Amino acid sequence: MSSSALRTEIPVHGRFDLEQSIGFGFGGREPGGGSVMRLAFCLDGYTEQVAAAVTQPSAQVLHVEVLGEAEPRRVADHVARVLSVDVDATGYDALGARDPVVGAVQRKRPGLRPPLFHSAYEALLWSVLSARKPQRQMAAVRDQLARAHGRVFAVAGQDAAAVPLPEQLLAVREFDAIPEIKLRRMHAIARAALDGALDTTTLRDQDPDLTRAQLQTFEGIGPFYAELVLVRALGHTDVLPVNEPMVRGAAATALGEDAPLDADRLAQVAEAWRPWRTWVGVALRATSGL
Repeated sequence: MSSSALRTEIPVHGRFDLEQSIGFGFGGREPGGGSVMRLAFCLDGYTEQVAAAVTQPSAQVLHVEVLGEAEPRRVADHVARVLSVDVDATGYDALGARDPVVGAVQRKRPGLRPPLFHSAYEALLWSVLSARKPQRQMAAVRDQLARAHGRVFAVAGQDAAAVPLPEQLLAVREFDAIPEIKLRRMHAIARAALDGALDTTTLRDQDPDLTRAQLQTFEGIGPFYAELVLVRALGHTDVLPVNEPMVRGAAATALGEDAPLDADRLAQVAEAWRPWRTWVGVALRATSGL
């Protein structure tokens, strides 16, 4: 870790195991290993890039080593959202004690909370990049873009690259691994971020149906990717992922049903999971096949 790193802490309320998040794979990342989570991202506001190394010395606290020029508390608050530890999860833990489906997935992945994309901006960029392409291939392309036009940090002994800020991305006129149509769509996302239309907190606080419709105004973003942003970037706890086939299939398996649940059936079953339907959906997908 660079000597310029500053340390701060995040309190944790409810069960949380950082290694579950490291091993999850999220935001187009491949699952990792070890006890350190390395993050590099565009900080909320989209005017600077930062990095963090996160460790968990005890069940109730995370340590965050911060790199970059931003105030460490701002970075820690952002990291808390990404790891879903900005939420008191004792209610989710209690749900598992009374609901057999939730209890089963919690036992399979104890301490798992949804790891999120760093922001709505980065989730939308990933949605455009990865559409109809293999995830691993496009994760490599995103890393190439980040290294060429973003910012690279040395985080806990390894390099981690943050994607370009919106202003930096708009200066990229061509990139060999990204087709012109996708780069044009990414530029539209960057302009929206600069205009303040992709403030993650604002999107999180407004009605999810309004946000869903707003996100689908971007070229290349349909119902599936709009829901991806809602469920895996904004930090909602109670938005049901009805457009995710793997969640519908995993729910059917958990209930002992042969066919994947349709949207109406999933919504009916998920009533018992309020106000944690997002978390249960992510947990179902994460434990499918275990």
